Amino acid sequence: MKLATYKDGSRDGQLVVVSRDLSLAHYATGSATRLQQLLDDWNFIAPQLQELSQTLNHGKARHAFPFDPAMCMAPLPRAYQWADGSAYLNHVELVRKARGAEVPASFYSDPLMYQGGSDDFLGPRDEAVFGSEEQGIDFEAEIAVITGDVAMGATPDQALEGVRLLMLANDWSLRQLIPAELAKGFGFFQSKPATAFSPVAVTADELGEAWRGGRLHLPLRSDWNGRQVGLCEAGPEMTFHFGQLIAHVAKTRNVRAGSIVGSGTVSNKDWSRGYSCIAEKRCIETIEGGAPVTEFMRFGDTIRIEMTARDGQSVFGAIEQRVAPTEGG
Repeated sequence: MKLATYKDGSRDGQLVVVSRDLSLAHYATGSATRLQQLLDDWNFIAPQLQELSQTLNHGKARHAFPFDPAMCMAPLPRAYQWADGSAYLNHVELVRKARGAEVPASFYSDPLMYQGGSDDFLGPRDEAVFGSEEQGIDFEAEIAVITGDVAMGATPDQALEGVRLLMLANDWSLRQLIPAELAKGFGFFQSKPATAFSPVAVTADELGEAWRGGRLHLPLRSDWNGRQVGLCEAGPEMTFHFGQLIAHVAKTRNVRAGSIVGSGTVSNKDWSRGYSCIAEKRCIETIEGGAPVTEFMRFGDTIRIEMTARDGQSVFGAIEQRVAPTEGG
């Protein structure tokens, strides 16, 4: 089934079930009003919503209405946890190579991960507001999962069973703030502003054969100012699958229902497929020509991130955002 959260003036919005083709929606109020309620009581509520989903997909839901992505908040507007990995080692290799550094051997067996802010996510059509263009504004097109409860010490296979929903993410980065923060040895904070998510989150069964081995085997497209800059395959080059990423989070703590785990920037070794963040393009330019050429985003720029199935149908709907200054900026 496919789920979204509609704006209603509250912090957590209203849960809706969305048809497979993203044309229709139906409020889920008979079973749950918020997505977190579903995640907290998945075994009881999910079958009810699955039945509604089937009715909706067959065109028989009496109170269905046209689905409008502009009405959507993030599927989970605020979460108990947002942990973002760096599962595509090609991205890490490019960044290191561009500055003449080697990738430590441990990076190939132990995922990189940071914990981001989860109290204020952006909806798929919300403006991305920043204080200054000089901060180095960059998009990052990613895959993310929402989990149920996963016990501390879970194996990757056990952790993978905890995946409840999948969605897309735009994990905004402020590249010019990152070096000084990392130099402190305490990780990202101000350089990682609010993350945006796709209009719709989907259960794994909706993905068919595209979801296998804890990886989503579909291309992820990024359009910057209306021009395609990336069409990266999300599956084959994902070094750590989602079971491994979730198990990494669960190594020393329980992971509770409503946690979100991200893949990191989707990246391919074949540079002709483009890029899922500007930083990677700048690394390629540095490797090839000695210095970056492509600038980071400016106020008024737009980014569109979408994944389509092999039949050409949008899976999650599109993230479409405009970069904007803070008031008075």
